[in-house]
Amino acid sequence: MGKISHDAQAIEEWRSGVTSRVRVSALAGARSLCIFEQWCAPGCGAPPHLHPVEEVLTVLSGQMEAHLAGERMILTTNESLIVPPETVHGFNNTGSGELHVLAVLASSFFEAVPISTGVPVTRWR
Repeated sequence: MGKISHDAQAIEEWRSGVTSRVRVSALAGARSLCIFEQWCAPGCGAPPHLHPVEEVLTVLSGQMEAHLAGERMILTTNESLIVPPETVHGFNNTGSGELHVLAVLASSFFEAVPISTGVPVTRWR
């Protein structure tokens, strides 16, 4: 483990209108954190899903409508949402510009279970 140059990390298209870059994960030697950022076009975001671990979503720029266990809320620049483990959540960019989000998971890799399929998705292991 050591220094990581984020400029050298690839940005990947996750789904239409959403790109991601992993900053820290097991791939970089992390043992208990997965940190990544996402850029979402207007109207795009993350569909309902859950993680087995706690997650913190921080809006770096833009505006999102988040839903957490049935509650809806608006988050803007420099606001965060703490998502407990096993809690259904998701978000959409409700602003007119790009939404930039930093996500931190209490795991060395990304694992999510989309509500639509119930099949776990794993990345950056």
